[in-house]
Amino acid sequence: MTQALLHRPTGQGVAMAARKISEILPRTPLLPLDVDGRTIWCKAESLQPVGAFKIRGAWHRLTALTEEERARGVVGVSSGNHAQGVAWAARRLGIEATIVMPVDAPEVKLANTRALGAEVVLYDRPGGEDRDEVAARLCAARGATLVHAYGDPWIIEGQGSTGIEIAAQMAELGLAAPDQVVAPCGGGGLTAGLALALPDAAVIPVEPEGWDDVCRSLETGTICRVGADAPPTPCDALQTPGTWPINFEILRARCPFGLVVTPAEIRAAQRLAFAKLRLVIEPGGAAALAAVLAGRTPSAERTAIVLSGGNTDAQAFARVLSGAD
Repeated sequence: MTQALLHRPTGQGVAMAARKISEILPRTPLLPLDVDGRTIWCKAESLQPVGAFKIRGAWHRLTALTEEERARGVVGVSSGNHAQGVAWAARRLGIEATIVMPVDAPEVKLANTRALGAEVVLYDRPGGEDRDEVAARLCAARGATLVHAYGDPWIIEGQGSTGIEIAAQMAELGLAAPDQVVAPCGGGGLTAGLALALPDAAVIPVEPEGWDDVCRSLETGTICRVGADAPPTPCDALQTPGTWPINFEILRARCPFGLVVTPAEIRAAQRLAFAKLRLVIEPGGAAALAAVLAGRTPSAERTAIVLSGGNTDAQAFARVLSGAD
């Protein structure tokens, strides 16, 4: 039995991850935003060194490897943000990293991953190639450790450190911890981690239209996968085929439901974040804000949202701001 199978994500593990991360990274800002007369609290994870929250899980995971595992290297799967988090942590720890990335990943994410020293192996996402199968072959051939983007206990715990910081920052402002947290959701690593970090809050995952497998999984009580006819989406970071049991076990117990947002709503959220918060947010990173702005979230006294990433190229973001997209 592997080390990963023996480890289960817990609230204590999230707290440990938060302590480890606080030793190497400053906290990202928690910014107030007025929405229809109420204040929501926006966690600006787009300001992480790699432009996304994924650095948290990557650091927690790679620092948990044994010396033997470090020597054999790691293999990750990612459309770009997890890739950069793993590459950043691996370079700092002297570990060889290979990332399986889709051929249609944004060029900025491919370039940044390579610049951090990771080897990139491309797979044909548009053609239906399975990235997990590609990664499994690489791990078998090299004896490397798989560092999955969301289906990994340490990754879940690391992402949950976002919630530990949110609660601490709200306490410093004289506020109780949030009673509702809204977060972008791909495979469910962030939302599962937040559920462990903030057990008294309702955690609401938000997915792009047509890629709402977690929403449907919560509705049916069983894991659903994205259909073969899923439409194109600007949210490359949230294009995951389906959650994993390790994530869904937590989500099913803690998340009352999920929400779906449209491309137009996401673009509106990107524009508002730029205008009001002076932040560049990529489409997937704006999903939670889009749900709040669209009025889909329930009323709550203290709502926090995660602006999960800002890795978008200048041309694409300029089109969003201009209304050309």
